[in-house]
Amino acid sequence: MFNRLMPKEVKFFTLFNQHADIVAEASKELVKLFNDFAHIDRHMDAIKSLEKRADRITFETVDLLHKTFITPLDRDDMLKLITSMDDVVDLMEDVAETVSLYNVTSTTDEAKELAAISMECCERMSQAIHLLDNMKNAGEIIKIASEIERLESDADRVLRNAMSKLFREEEDVKSLIKYKAVYELLESITDKCEDVANTIQGIVVENA
Repeated sequence: MFNRLMPKEVKFFTLFNQHADIVAEASKELVKLFNDFAHIDRHMDAIKSLEKRADRITFETVDLLHKTFITPLDRDDMLKLITSMDDVVDLMEDVAETVSLYNVTSTTDEAKELAAISMECCERMSQAIHLLDNMKNAGEIIKIASEIERLESDADRVLRNAMSKLFREEEDVKSLIKYKAVYELLESITDKCEDVANTIQGIVVENA
């Protein structure tokens, strides 16, 4: 009887999984962007397209939350989870737009490394989301969340080193401003992934 009161429970997790897959896919395009400037427009368009798809899923999830009387997890946690995930892909679009608006025409090793760490965070976030529908996975989910936190610390270190190198070696003020903005946005992706990881950990603690 109780299960029949929650006919849309599976739908929430399906939407979470779909959104997480988009985030992971967008992060791969971000890595390609910083490793393939010859086709930068292609990768920027791909990220923008993925961001629009993610927005639609976010809207559908929020709409479903408003319409569903009994939800499988705490309503506020679910809202926080989907909006934080959407923030991640929004930040990736921000990176792509900044590269375009600032006319960044070359990449750096630091940008590549930050993009790679961001991708690792997003891939692990997706793994954790896909496990969230079964609290028997609690231990594995917590482990993945811890890995995201470690990666965020790695990104902090890379950002500090990148900034230090930038202010020591870059003589062109315009280039300094451009790369500073790009580095900070790339690192903020890992910050937001950590926010998602913290939300997931809270959900596990409450429901396992």
